[in-house]
Amino acid sequence: MPLITYREALNQALDEELARDENVVLMGEEVAQYNGAYKVTQGLWDKWGDKRVVDTPISEAGFIGMGIGASMLGMRPVMELMFWSFAYVAWDQIVNNAASVRYMSGGKINCPIVIRGPANGGTSVGATHSHTPENFIANTPGLKVVCPATAYDAKGLMKAAIRDNDPVYVMENTILYGEQWEVPEEEYVIPLGVADIKREG
Repeated sequence: MPLITYREALNQALDEELARDENVVLMGEEVAQYNGAYKVTQGLWDKWGDKRVVDTPISEAGFIGMGIGASMLGMRPVMELMFWSFAYVAWDQIVNNAASVRYMSGGKINCPIVIRGPANGGTSVGATHSHTPENFIANTPGLKVVCPATAYDAKGLMKAAIRDNDPVYVMENTILYGEQWEVPEEEYVIPLGVADIKREG
């Protein structure tokens, strides 16, 4: 099995899902020509073009709202937050609108949106760029949270998140982006909602 980085695993998952489903689109600040703040979208704009990999204005509430609307119309947007700390600017969209679509429509409308990005401290980026809001989000009915611990997890969980019909929020750890793990070349998806015990404590 090849060794690849956490970052490469996420990139592969995004690339493969863009190829698998024409309704998948990547959107966020600097995800296109700049390849994302942490280079997770490296090369995807070159390969898939402006209609599939879309730079957004610096307005988290605006572009997350746009992604929610697109998902309600059948798209599968993957939205990149430069840092999960910026989620608070779009909190109404993230924890109110996205979480409520299925329930407010009586199950008639899905909201298959993925919001992803770095969520951790300890990297000297300052207090306003170091929040890890997964505990808030995980306690909101209608939302799913994914926190990949390895490159294997990152690829399999990202693919599952994109294919899910409900909002899934992927919290990535910047400290892990450059770390390597074995990841199979063949297709695999890790089911959501199944805990994996990495170490007994």
